[in-house]
Amino acid sequence: MAETRALQKEKTRQAIIDAALTQLTAEHGFSNLSLREVAREAGIAPTSFYRHFADMEELGLTLVDECGVTLRQLMRKARKRIEKKGSVINTSVDTFMEFVQKNPNIFRLLLRERSGTSPAFRDAVAREINHFKDELTDYLIAENSYTQEHAYPLAEGLVTLVFNSGADALDLSKQKQNELQQRLKKQLQFIAVGAVALYQNQSKG
Repeated sequence: MAETRALQKEKTRQAIIDAALTQLTAEHGFSNLSLREVAREAGIAPTSFYRHFADMEELGLTLVDECGVTLRQLMRKARKRIEKKGSVINTSVDTFMEFVQKNPNIFRLLLRERSGTSPAFRDAVAREINHFKDELTDYLIAENSYTQEHAYPLAEGLVTLVFNSGADALDLSKQKQNELQQRLKKQLQFIAVGAVALYQNQSKG
């Protein structure tokens, strides 16, 4: 019985999260959502909301965390495909842009709260982006024998460029998105080649 209640509680909690994500649009950001709107979409009474979240800010922070986890899981799967002799840049960019195209409102949430008025939201988004930088740093060290000193700035630059391109892609037509995607791959290739040359030159010195 206790297990059944726990499962039902988790199901309702997920329904609230899904309801909030469903209502996010280009014109309707998280700050515009009301507790009553989310509760109605989730099919629960407004008072039931508080059994799962202390307030809307806690719900928003949970959304940021879940968005970051979802995207990181996709990128990890991309690295698995890379291990099978795929191109690291092509596979990573294709995976990232596919996520943005399929989940534009989720990505908008990360972008908006990255520079929003809430310090808690800004910290949460920064934490998620730092996860990407750290994981890419570890990957560069493992695959290219870079030192931490070389790998982190490179990872930081690559992640920043990719996220900014994702933001630019949101409101473009399919054709323009594809063009941006191809330019992004070239830009990352230029950076990667330059990083290798710089690292080799400094190693010799």
